[in-house]
Amino acid sequence: WLSWASRCRLEPFKRLGRTISKHLPGVLNGFNAGKHNGRVEAMNRSLQEARARARGYRRVENFIAMAYLIAGKLTHLPASPFAPFLPVPQETT
Repeated sequence: WLSWASRCRLEPFKRLGRTISKHLPGVLNGFNAGKHNGRVEAMNRSLQEARARARGYRRVENFIAMAYLIAGKLTHLPASPFAPFLPVPQETT
């Protein structure tokens, strides 16, 4: 692919090929390590959606509380009264 990109007539592809060639060891290391920021990006998306739904919070403390409720993965909260037939997961010890 890198040789194709270097011969391509499109300058953005040529530039991308040069960039990947220049940073190839780091790119391969990133793929081999398997680390990525996908979970962080998903959490950021959830928080941005909460902020958009509320059309802004009056105080930053309210937004922080909402962030804990959304992203905190709290398991000790009571079941929703609007979903009485959903099973509550029980922790096994």
